[in-house]
Amino acid sequence: MVRILLAEDMLMLRRALVSLLELQPDIEVVAEVGAGDQILPAALAVRPDVAVLDIDLPGIDGIQAAAQLHEQLPQCRTMILTSLGRPGNLRRAIRAHVSGFLLKDADPDELAAAIRAVAAGEQVIDPQLAVATIQAAENPLTARETEVLRLVSEGEDIPEIARRLSLSPGTVRNYLTTSVTKLSARNRMDAVRIARASGWL
Repeated sequence: MVRILLAEDMLMLRRALVSLLELQPDIEVVAEVGAGDQILPAALAVRPDVAVLDIDLPGIDGIQAAAQLHEQLPQCRTMILTSLGRPGNLRRAIRAHVSGFLLKDADPDELAAAIRAVAAGEQVIDPQLAVATIQAAENPLTARETEVLRLVSEGEDIPEIARRLSLSPGTVRNYLTTSVTKLSARNRMDAVRIARASGWL
């Protein structure tokens, strides 16, 4: 029996996925959550074999949660199930040690087969997204520039970003200026839009 934790913030879709998965004789959903910051505590409580995670979750996103799971519960393998099929997201997921990456329009039998494969130690990646990722441009931003831009996207102002990252406000402004330049953006919010569209945030 493959024991599953499912993270999806849309209740109707989450319940539909639970119902679909529980039609499989060898798959059991042992926990379901609606926010990214609920994933790790739930996983530590129930010790699932596979965590099936949406990317776009409140709290923290599914890829950040996957990285936490890899660090604190490495025996739990992770799989992203998302409508956000962007090459940058797949690259982030691979860096977070995600074992599977499927789009939400996948056939239910394909999803079940992918979960079994991930539980068995294999990697499963949507083939069209894999090709698009190989062809797509790399993220030109450094890790720190990406982090600063992500905090801007969450509505943080420069003094707060500086405090959270232990930087001076001037250094934060420099990171933002560099990000805007690298992305050929009009301003910092345009840089956020470009980075989001590319799956880099």
